[in-house]
Amino acid sequence: MTESKQWWFNHQTGEVEHGPQSLGMHRDGPFESEAEAARAPEIARERAAAWAAEEES
Repeated sequence: MTESKQWWFNHQTGEVEHGPQSLGMHRDGPFESEAEAARAPEIARERAAAWAAEEES
């Protein structure tokens, strides 16, 4: 995946960025599509729940 085809979610602004436009500490990614990047907060919650469940077992 080339950098120009990557999408990022900026947690500071709540917006999706095409390519890394903001500081790394403010964004999640890269994602392969704009739609996937827009789901970044939901994806993070799902992963956190899975990790927590894994730690409990």
